Amino acid sequence: MIKALFVDFYGTVVHEDGAVIKVITQMIKDTGDGSDTSEIGSFWWNDFQTMFLNSYGDEFETQRDLERKSLEHTIAKFNSSADASQLSEMMFEHWMKPPIFEEAKEFFSKSPVPVYIVSNIDTSDIICAIEYHGLSHAGVFTSEDARSYKPRRELFELALSKTGLKPDEVIHIGDSISSDVKGASALGIKTLWLNRFGKAVPDGVTDIKNLLEAYNFLD
Repeated sequence: MIKALFVDFYGTVVHEDGAVIKVITQMIKDTGDGSDTSEIGSFWWNDFQTMFLNSYGDEFETQRDLERKSLEHTIAKFNSSADASQLSEMMFEHWMKPPIFEEAKEFFSKSPVPVYIVSNIDTSDIICAIEYHGLSHAGVFTSEDARSYKPRRELFELALSKTGLKPDEVIHIGDSISSDVKGASALGIKTLWLNRFGKAVPDGVTDIKNLLEAYNFLD
């Protein structure tokens, strides 16, 4: 019996940072020698991901620190005069007040089971975003709490431990195959991939097109 829903936040409940990333990469291009914004964005993402995947336990660093460091590396790579701290603040202004998906508030307010947010983000930033949109929830668990990022198991383990729930009593919903689906599935948690844009569905993955469809899997 499903007793609760775990839900990712950025890209699932609220929009990701694509718009602000375009602005930032353009600023780095305009003040440096990068040939195009896609080249800059690719370097930035790969640098961030490398640090992100190695950030856990005693080596854990917050999203703010990782974001600033990856921007510093990117600015240096493309000989830009942009200010990393200023660009990082632009990112986190988005994280604290992100646009919300149309059905998300209804999903939280009408869920027949408790909804817990499980997110790869710093705690203070997601609390700001949740309060900004007035979302009702049963609890919030972050990478900062677990000192580990999805898809590693520690964040999911923390959420299960704090809620007293077993893996077969929870469904985790998220927009990332690697972080959400594979991460939660590794612990035996049933998953729903939020596939808003109609992408091809990998074998063995169950997808939904919007958050409200998750209710169909509670029985």
